[in-house]
Amino acid sequence: MTAVDLTSVAERVIAWRRRLHQHPELGFAEHETAALVEDTLRSCGLVSRRVAGTGVVAVLSGASSGKTLLLRADMDALPIPERSGEPWASQIPGLMHACGHDAHTAMLLGAAVWLTAHRNRVAGSLVFAFQPAEEGPGGALPMIEAGVLSSPPVDAAIAMHVLPLLPPGVIGWKTGPVQAAADDFTIEVIGRGGHAASPHLAVDAIPAAAHLVGALQSLGSRESDPLERVVVGIGTMTGGFRRNAVADKVTLEGTVRCFDAALRAGMPQRLQRIAEGVCRAHGATCRIRYDAGYPPVINDPHLTRLAATVVERCPDVAGVVELPAPRMGAEDFAYFAQAVPGCMLRLGVAPEGPGPVAMLHAPEFRLNEAALRAGVAAWCALALELPRML
Repeated sequence: MTAVDLTSVAERVIAWRRRLHQHPELGFAEHETAALVEDTLRSCGLVSRRVAGTGVVAVLSGASSGKTLLLRADMDALPIPERSGEPWASQIPGLMHACGHDAHTAMLLGAAVWLTAHRNRVAGSLVFAFQPAEEGPGGALPMIEAGVLSSPPVDAAIAMHVLPLLPPGVIGWKTGPVQAAADDFTIEVIGRGGHAASPHLAVDAIPAAAHLVGALQSLGSRESDPLERVVVGIGTMTGGFRRNAVADKVTLEGTVRCFDAALRAGMPQRLQRIAEGVCRAHGATCRIRYDAGYPPVINDPHLTRLAATVVERCPDVAGVVELPAPRMGAEDFAYFAQAVPGCMLRLGVAPEGPGPVAMLHAPEFRLNEAALRAGVAAWCALALELPRML
């Protein structure tokens, strides 16, 4: 693979990323983001179409025969207030690109511009898929239902996600499971209110909920194979009226992350058994809601090894490493990878400077923009070579 001359687009990629970072938008509300994508694609000669509300898709037909490869970037932000300290920090209170989707969108735009200018080197067809709502409620499935994988028929799908734990410009890969399935649950612990001075005349929902938080950890530590990766976490706990009143209700919201299908299928019943048992011991009752979320992302072994080989030959990439383990984060790219052979790669974006690295979804999250050039180069290399190799 010869070096990809990205001088003409590298500065634009950083400018797009900063513009998007300053104007984050939540899932299915990415109106300004989608407009920027459409305008940029139009300016380089690509015809795009809207799908799933704010999703944008464009197809580039190559000069020679080959397979059809879908390149996917997600566009949405998170309801997180930014504390990164960056000059281009979010200008929208309470919203932030804390997961790098602004970088994903900017890099794929850069690749689309470069590849369109070098259409004579492209084989087969490239589908540029800019997806809404990855952070929820999920835009991949609506895009698939709208025909993104069938017009034209897609042979394989690739995604790339930033990772601040990797050095800037390094690409990480792994075959098999790489992102966990993610389910959500809500438990209402229902007691009986009263005065704090007479707790014996009430049923306090707070200690019942506190005991339940600890008891739920046994789902991972004592009810699952120690070799199976599973996370059961409580994200919010709300309830009570004031300091001198017994709370009549506490609401817990949490998540279950795992890879094994049988383990996942049995989680709702196990969670209900533990919740009802703890609440009964405290004289309380409970109501439970369990919502199945994204399935796990499973990287196709053949496609992933081909992708690793391609980016390893790319001079603009700082290095290629096999990742040691899957991550427990969820990704709705899983739906693309269920429908066609799929591969999600990781791009190292570790920021400069000393101190701890802020992870994805943290208000302090920052990324190293110098790594974006490597991401665009990897996209271009994959787009030029994979359609000929599949």
